[in-house]
Amino acid sequence: MTESGYFSFRPSKTLRFLVAGILLLSITACSAKPSEESGSAAVTASGDQTEPITIEYWQYEFPAKVELINTLIQEFETEHPNIKVKQTNFPYDQYNQKVATLVPAGKGPDVINLYYGWLPKYVQSGYLQPLPESSFPGIAEAFFPFVDTAKLNGSYYALPTGVRTLGLFYNKDLFTKAGLDPDKPPTTWGELVSDAKVLTETDKNGQLVTEGFAWEPGSQLHHWFRDGLLYQAGGKDTSEDRRKILWNDTPAGLEAFKYLVDFATVHKVGINGFYTDDANAFKTGHAAINVDGSYRLGSIKKDAPDLNFAVAPLPGYKGKSTQASFWANAIPANVTGEKLEAATTFLQFLISKGVQEQWVEKVGELPAQKEVALQDKYVNDPLLGPFISQLNDANAHFFIDETQERTLFVNAVDEVLLNHVPEEQAFNDLVTKTQKLYDDYWAKQDKKK
Repeated sequence: MTESGYFSFRPSKTLRFLVAGILLLSITACSAKPSEESGSAAVTASGDQTEPITIEYWQYEFPAKVELINTLIQEFETEHPNIKVKQTNFPYDQYNQKVATLVPAGKGPDVINLYYGWLPKYVQSGYLQPLPESSFPGIAEAFFPFVDTAKLNGSYYALPTGVRTLGLFYNKDLFTKAGLDPDKPPTTWGELVSDAKVLTETDKNGQLVTEGFAWEPGSQLHHWFRDGLLYQAGGKDTSEDRRKILWNDTPAGLEAFKYLVDFATVHKVGINGFYTDDANAFKTGHAAINVDGSYRLGSIKKDAPDLNFAVAPLPGYKGKSTQASFWANAIPANVTGEKLEAATTFLQFLISKGVQEQWVEKVGELPAQKEVALQDKYVNDPLLGPFISQLNDANAHFFIDETQERTLFVNAVDEVLLNHVPEEQAFNDLVTKTQKLYDDYWAKQDKKK
């Protein structure tokens, strides 16, 4: 027994060799690379093997986006072998329902792609968490001004990879057929009306054969009203605190509303539902002019590769303005710990320069960040350039509920078109009903304070 009270043990030479051999085998095993069978495992700095973090990404079923995200996931996983990403898709009309059901139950994604117009509702419902500022610095400086729509309660909740803005699509062959210069699209409100009249073709019964101007209020025209026509006429959309609709604070709102409705009621150059919808009418050569988003470039290339068309900035009036809309990526509120770190890393990847450039090529949406969008290869592109040139003048309406607000606008237009309600009355009713949506939303927000 030693002075410390423990028995002293002196191993034999044979036992000492045996112990040393076992230790050597253990060290060799720990330092060996993972086998192919367990190749998905990551190795930490301490040498311990850990399973990779798996996160789930949700977006709606838009083929070009789904295919690109699959490609991007492979690229991301190569760069980050300790993170695996699973993509899940839902039909567009089921998307919100799935989120409302699964996210609160903790069964939702770790990164979610959503329309910016849904953000206030999602944030109010507690579905999302603010993006960590340390991981996403300088957002206001890096992105175009429309990104402020994703800032709620002083924090950014989502960031876009690409942005859609509106431009004027026009069929050059139909311009030539009507005796108009195919290289001189309309640049003013007045020119748009006069050109549309010349381009409109009807049969002997007065039925439309070719729309001079594709008229579909529920498609992009309600956006054109709020973020384009309204500002061009000298008006404003909402107050700085986003609580009050300002459409009828000046005559500009009614002037913009009347200008839009008159294409169908007075000038009769287009009608709702012609050849299914405005996009189809244009792609099939039955509409000469269409106000549509930059994302339409991809579907025209695929569905109508021989269509002889061009793109121009939206016609102006007292000023210039277009609409910006975007799908953004956010992180649900219940994502924490290692999953939050992995989700943040994936979101940083989705807004990187290389991903934004692939988004332009494969999806047709414009880069959301100034540094990427303002490269010569995009600015000087005959199809992308007209959209890029408008981004600094682009506005993104603060939607309380995009679906309801679109429905209210379409209903107001239908009141004029179908029920012959005076335009001013229909417009004032629209403002009143839209304002109620805002009042109800802000009342709930104020109760939380």
